[in-house]
Amino acid sequence: MPTPPATSSSRSNFGLLIVLVLLAVSIGGLTQIVPLFFQDATNTPVEGMKPYTALQLEGRDIYIREGCVGCHSQMIRPFRAETERYGHYSVAGESVWDHPFLWGSKRTGPDLARVGGRYSDDWHRAHLFNPRNVVPESKMPAYPWLVENKLDGKDIEKKLEVMRTLGVPYTDAEIAGARDAVKGKTEMDAVVAYLQVLGTSIKTLSGGRHARHGSERTALRGDRAVAAGVRRHRGLGLCPPQPRTFRRPGRARPDRTRTPASPRRSS
Repeated sequence: MPTPPATSSSRSNFGLLIVLVLLAVSIGGLTQIVPLFFQDATNTPVEGMKPYTALQLEGRDIYIREGCVGCHSQMIRPFRAETERYGHYSVAGESVWDHPFLWGSKRTGPDLARVGGRYSDDWHRAHLFNPRNVVPESKMPAYPWLVENKLDGKDIEKKLEVMRTLGVPYTDAEIAGARDAVKGKTEMDAVVAYLQVLGTSIKTLSGGRHARHGSERTALRGDRAVAAGVRRHRGLGLCPPQPRTFRRPGRARPDRTRTPASPRRSS
């Protein structure tokens, strides 16, 4: 049976439906996005955070130029699988002064949000020069030219001025001395300086443990103490693991307790 042709009223109703759907989606999106611009948690830097130095900012630009953000993210999600591997989950206050932010969306390589201070400068230099020198199975390309290329610093003062207009609190003295701060440095020096500052805004636990906030830090110590006590008691045989028992539904467990036999009386 042939389909009847669409009337003008059905076309107008379909157009109205599209308009209403777009309006609903726009209102829903705005109600979730707009409040973020006025929340302190997303606009206030974390306590103790400092702006990138001139050398670190140059390293960040080289990091972007070489496409590192295409394979490495800088966003640790609040999942145990990620915090156990990379460290404390990322917080919005760490990215307030990042323009643009480098959260990334792909992990061909590991996340670098907490890589600062995890390896030595020499390790980073060897890894960037030829990743196979330290990680034989690495797929990361080598960057030997970073050792040879020198920083000229001709645009660094302008970069800091632009960052200040975006809200980064650079002083006049820092801007004036930016060119001298990068003079004689190589691109390798800049990238290593940038990597070593990533994730260091939040203080970490002693011994290089993952970063935690106050109450979470106290709870973590308590959990570790409990776990250590259980392991110690199990090692002494005072707290052996209890075996699991399974029962079939609807059937009573048979009584396997044996009654001791009464002693025989001598005749």
